[in-house]
Amino acid sequence: MYGGDEVSAIVIDLGSHTCKAGYAGEDAPKAVFPSVVGCIDQMDADDDKENNDSETNNNNADSNKPKGKRKLYVGSQALGFRRDHMEVVSPLKDGVVVDWDIVDNIWDHAFKDCLLIDPKEHPMLLAEPSSNTQLQREKTAELMFEKYKVPALFLAKNAVLTSFASGRATSVVIDSGGGSTTVAPVHDGYVLQKAVSSSPIGGEFLTDCLMKSLESKGILIKPRYSFKRKEIQPGVFQTVDVDLPHTTESYKLYSQRVIASDIKESVCRAPDTPYDESSYSNIPMTPYELPDGQTIEIGADRFKIPDILFNPSLAQTIPGTDNFAEISSSARGLPQMVIESINRCDVDIRKELFGSILLAGGTASMQQLKERLEKDLLEESPQAARVKVLASGNATERRFSVWIGGSILASLGSFQQMWFSKSEYEEHGASYIQRKCP
Repeated sequence: MYGGDEVSAIVIDLGSHTCKAGYAGEDAPKAVFPSVVGCIDQMDADDDKENNDSETNNNNADSNKPKGKRKLYVGSQALGFRRDHMEVVSPLKDGVVVDWDIVDNIWDHAFKDCLLIDPKEHPMLLAEPSSNTQLQREKTAELMFEKYKVPALFLAKNAVLTSFASGRATSVVIDSGGGSTTVAPVHDGYVLQKAVSSSPIGGEFLTDCLMKSLESKGILIKPRYSFKRKEIQPGVFQTVDVDLPHTTESYKLYSQRVIASDIKESVCRAPDTPYDESSYSNIPMTPYELPDGQTIEIGADRFKIPDILFNPSLAQTIPGTDNFAEISSSARGLPQMVIESINRCDVDIRKELFGSILLAGGTASMQQLKERLEKDLLEESPQAARVKVLASGNATERRFSVWIGGSILASLGSFQQMWFSKSEYEEHGASYIQRKCP
């Protein structure tokens, strides 16, 4: 058993879009940076100088993958700087880790560069998706105890943490993040695994749809690195294109997504009624100024893009989204997912679940999303159910609700006996994590 509550625990939530890290007991994470990393294969860059300093980063790579030498750039600062041949890669696929080397580097960045702590001295609370497998959890425990030598560890499910953040033990958690949307019922602090449903439509999918839709109207988003702006007279700018032939396609896409997601966050809002072309064709346009100085007008797309969450087949009406066809045909709308999840639960708790539906994650902060979801659920749910959709009024709390739940949990006095300690790990091995963190 671990009994050290005099040092504060560290809470890390590695999401599909951003990684949040900070101290337990605080109300917001100290460090928030992208979960994707820049990666340069040293095969491309034939600089001997770079080879030498990248060897230190890579001696921890999995020996079974013939990766060659590669240098990883983690954090928004390192990613914001354009480098030749730098690819943007993500360690996660469908919310589950596929590249442990990158995750290792992300944790390293969080401890050393962001929080400036020594992981040997702090217990770690990590948030994990409900779909995490036993193998994944054991690998996490192994890395944490063997490489970082942490004194204690706990893995908590995203949905449970969101539920704690709003002070409930029982609720349906709709976690709509960057890579996917998951609906998970939580009862008395445990996820009901059989009733979890998820869809591949998250914030990044919506951002891509918005980009495609703007492209079809002839608006091309110029990434920030591809031009320079000069002030020729006070207040008058001239934009000069810069030619950078060695930029990778994935970095260009990443830079465009950064801009497109800002457009999405500032102008989009969920429509009150299901979207149809005719009623939204003559709505007033909203101006948005792109970084290169051109002002674009966004009309019906403000409502059409968010409505994809409720009606995924809308994505097929956007030109150029042929590869989205299989995603949008298999995905279901939010209200259907919620009702399906609740119906898979025990009859006795359904009433309680309908009464506390929680929205969490970055995409759930979309304006009017809560009202629209409540309205759709009222139409589709059984008459007796009293539907209540709850979302924190504070956008920060909604984005970071998983992290905040972790912060609350790890700072509770009664939680201190729950940690999976280093001595237990040494005695029972990594598989014991299944018993300690249900």
